[in-house]
Amino acid sequence: MRKSDKKIDNKIRSILTELCDDYYETVLGFKWLTHVVDYSSFPSSLKVICVFETRSDVEQFLMLECDASVTDKVTLSVLNKHLNAIGVKVKKLDELIRYDDEESCLNEHDGNWASRLSGGSK
Repeated sequence: MRKSDKKIDNKIRSILTELCDDYYETVLGFKWLTHVVDYSSFPSSLKVICVFETRSDVEQFLMLECDASVTDKVTLSVLNKHLNAIGVKVKKLDELIRYDDEESCLNEHDGNWASRLSGGSK
């Protein structure tokens, strides 16, 4: 990772830490979030993964106010605002966030998040 990539990564982590703290206190079932990125194709490769305790928690979050697009737009709007503030412009916002859960990781990857996030198998 180049020095400039490391600086951007630290800024992204700072944003996500703040967002994580907010969500942890206000969103039922939310546990943590992380990101994956390939800096050779940044920022299009940036993916933020919001992790909930169960699949049911994810579904409930996405059905907030009976309209999943409202939740996604609120989440994307907040994240995009923060990313823009550090000079990161994401063109395809709908591909930026992915939702996952600890229950599925445990069942499908024996709890191995590194494997799950990299697309590997058990």
